[in-house]
Amino acid sequence: MKIKIILTLITFNILLCSKLLIPMDLKQTDHLKAYGITFWNLEKGREVDWLLNYRGGSFMMDNLPSIQSECLIRGVYFEQITVNQYADILATINDNNMDIALLETPPKIAVYSPPGKQPWDDAVTLALTYAEVDYDVIFDEEVLTGGLKEYDWLHLHHEDFTGQYGKFYKNYKNRSWYLQMEADFNQTATKFGYSSVQNLKKSIANKIKEYIASGGFLFAMCSATDSYDIALAALNVDIADQVFDGTPVEHNCNQKLNYNNGIAFENYELYTDPMLYEHSTIDVPPGHKPVSRGAEEDYFTLFEFSAKWDPVPTMLTQNHVAVINGFMGQTTAFNKNYIKDHITILGEVENQDIVKYIHGNVGKGSFTFLGGHDPEDYRHMVGDPPTELSLHRNSPGYRLILNNILFPSARKKDRKT
Repeated sequence: MKIKIILTLITFNILLCSKLLIPMDLKQTDHLKAYGITFWNLEKGREVDWLLNYRGGSFMMDNLPSIQSECLIRGVYFEQITVNQYADILATINDNNMDIALLETPPKIAVYSPPGKQPWDDAVTLALTYAEVDYDVIFDEEVLTGGLKEYDWLHLHHEDFTGQYGKFYKNYKNRSWYLQMEADFNQTATKFGYSSVQNLKKSIANKIKEYIASGGFLFAMCSATDSYDIALAALNVDIADQVFDGTPVEHNCNQKLNYNNGIAFENYELYTDPMLYEHSTIDVPPGHKPVSRGAEEDYFTLFEFSAKWDPVPTMLTQNHVAVINGFMGQTTAFNKNYIKDHITILGEVENQDIVKYIHGNVGKGSFTFLGGHDPEDYRHMVGDPPTELSLHRNSPGYRLILNNILFPSARKKDRKT
C-alpha cells in the first residue's frame, strides 16, 4: 500500500512538471490556429515560452487538460513532454542558435479599417479571425480623438494616407463604393475641421507616428506601407492632384519632401498623375508597369538572425520554411535603394534590390512592413472573394503576420545556469 502511494505521488509530480509542446515545424497540422491557442493561453493569464528557432518557432506551456482539449477542438497538433525531454530541449536551445522568449500578456489589438464594406479582403483580419484572436476595428474618428492609446498593437492594410483614395481614380471613379468612400472621407474631414481629405489623412499618419513613438507597435501591409511613409514626408506639401481635392499638385513637390519625417524610406520620387495606379518609386515592380514572374517562380527568403543577440528580428521571422512564395499587391515589395540605412531587412528576393519584409524602431515603439496584399492569393484583384484560410492552415506567409501579434507580449527569458 505504501509503495502504491509513493508511485502515485511520483506519477502525479511527473504530470505536474511535464510540459505541453506545440511544434511549429512540418508536423504541425494547423500553424495558424496554433497562434490562437497561444493567444488564448495568454488571455487565461498563463505564461507561454516561445522557443525561437526550435522546430520552427514552437510554443511550450504547462501540460493542462484544458489546453489539450482546446488543441483537439481547434485541430492543433501537440506533444506531451516529460521532465527529461524538457531538459533535453533546454540543452538543445542553449547549445544552438536558439533562445526562449517569454510571452506574458496578450496585446490589445486594433485594426485600422473603414466601417463600410470594401471590395477587397484584409489578410490580417482574415488571419486573426481564423486564429480566433480578438481585435477591435477603429478608423479616423478613433485616431483623432485619442483612441490609439487604448491599444498595444495597430494594423494598417490596404489604406492610402496621401489623400488620393488609393489611386483608384482611373478605373473605379464611378463605382458606387468609390463614390461612397469619397463622401465618407470628406464628411470626416469637414467634421474635424480639415480643408481636404489629404490633410485629414496626413494628420492621421502623424498621430500614428506619435503612437509608435510612445511605445506602440505598428504592422502594415500593401499600400499602407509606402503611402503612410509618403504622407509623413509630405506633411506640409500638396501632393494630391486637383481631381482629389480641387487644388493642383505643388510645384516641385518631390524636392520639397522631408524624408527625415518618414520612418522607413528616403530619396524616392512620387507619381502624382491620378491616372497611374502607383504612389512612388518605392514599390517594385511598379504597380502601373507590373512585371510578374508568376506564382511558381516568385519567392523571397527570410534572413536568419542570432536568436540570443537579435531576439526581435528572430521572433518576426519564425517559420517552418526559409523560402516563402511571393504575392503581389498595390505595393508588392520595396526597392532596397530607397530603404533607410537603419532599417532591418527581414526578407528579400536574393540577388535583387527587392525587399519584402522590414522592421524598424521609432522612439519607444517599432513598426514592421510586409509588402503584398494576400500571402495565399498571388494576384488579389478588386472584387475577388476573401481567401479561405481553412485551405491554407500551414501558410508560411500568414505566419509572418501572426508572428507580429505575439511580438509585443515577449520579453527575453533569463537563462538559468
